[in-house]
Amino acid sequence: MTEIRNMSFEDAMKELEATVGKLEHGEATLEESIALYERGAALRQHCDAVLRQAEERVEKITLAANGQPAGTTPVEGL
Repeated sequence: MTEIRNMSFEDAMKELEATVGKLEHGEATLEESIALYERGAALRQHCDAVLRQAEERVEKITLAANGQPAGTTPVEGL
């Protein structure tokens, strides 16, 4: 099983969706369900953190007088 902190957002989301599916369909024992729930919670936290990091990196494009992109500026509030 891949360590969560090393997973890409997409891989973490795929595993989280599969985990939720297993829990919804009752495909696991009680102990397995608890372990799945714990991993799912960790996957969700990882996805939230990756999204926050991405939002912090977003830059706003500045336009020159002629409407052409002139560069970037950091997002307000950072």
